[in-house]
Amino acid sequence: MFVERYDPLKHEMVCILAPDGSYTPPLPPPLDEQQVRQMYRHMSLLRLYDRKAVALQRQGRFGTYAQMEGQEACMVASVTPLQPQDWMATTYRETGAMWMHGVPLQLLSLYWMGNEFGSHMPEGVRVLPISIPVGSQPLHAVGLAYAGHYRQDGSIAVAYFGDGATSEGDVHEAMNMAGVFQLPCVFFCQNNQYAISVPRHRQTASPTIAQKALAYGFPGILVDGNDVLAVYAVMREAVERARSGQGPTLIEAYTYRMGAHTTADDPTKYRDTAEVEEWKARDPLLRVQRYLQQAGLWSDAWEQEMLAACTAEVEQAMAEAAAVPPPPPQDMFRYMYAEMTPQLREQEAALLASLHLQGDSHGAPHAR
Repeated sequence: MFVERYDPLKHEMVCILAPDGSYTPPLPPPLDEQQVRQMYRHMSLLRLYDRKAVALQRQGRFGTYAQMEGQEACMVASVTPLQPQDWMATTYRETGAMWMHGVPLQLLSLYWMGNEFGSHMPEGVRVLPISIPVGSQPLHAVGLAYAGHYRQDGSIAVAYFGDGATSEGDVHEAMNMAGVFQLPCVFFCQNNQYAISVPRHRQTASPTIAQKALAYGFPGILVDGNDVLAVYAVMREAVERARSGQGPTLIEAYTYRMGAHTTADDPTKYRDTAEVEEWKARDPLLRVQRYLQQAGLWSDAWEQEMLAACTAEVEQAMAEAAAVPPPPPQDMFRYMYAEMTPQLREQEAALLASLHLQGDSHGAPHAR
């Protein structure tokens, strides 16, 4: 419906919910009102988590953290149509998407605290550990999609990446292979307007990122990334296409990063206040809240109760993560390969000897 109807070459953008909360006819909301209410709760929890994570980083309790405020609709709606057997390859900004697909907040918090045990996904949760190198995620997802296609296991793979990643050759190689083999893969580009400090118009001369899919023989579609219903509708169709053997889809979710690229970044150096204020009016949470108000499904009392419950959930997850003992230094060697190489064993021994001389208790042998 959406993929065939909207043409990225004409800069057409799928939008269902307007900023004032009204939905655009003739497209009815793809979810019922109670489902939208649940999605609003998920988005609210992610915003609370995001702000808490930034606060903990400022206190020195989290490492450098990649903020996701303003992109909650993309996080929640892109995962909702997935099934447990589906794979996900993410960047450092999809904390919310990983949580939606089954990674506990405690593990995600451990990761941001610098504990690699946070990358140990629970059994049956098909989410790859966060891949930091820009543009690497589509390659991983295409490999997973190829494996699923070969095994005929009914799975698909989703690759998350940003607008800046589309300047990387890896992204185009991945899309080319997915197109050639008609793999069950969805490429989900969160175009949040900036690759650190580089604006989107410095990444590509094409009017849309979505239109790049046409060169690889599969559909591309531009969607309002701050419209949770539109993102869900487009993603659901792309997932159905992939699962039914119709091949990949590229989705460009047009959104905005309200905060910094990471907590090590100062966005005031490369964007002005007026731009940020303009995007605040398109807040994805405010849009859903207005929709629920018009449907008689929102009240201040319900909001406060819901936020209190979400806050408690976030606080508990972070407290549990903080209670986990720090990882031993040996982990940096033991998680590199399935079996340690002689060079790594030599390096580990040298480090432990140095720590022993310094009287560091972490130098003691450790087994998990």
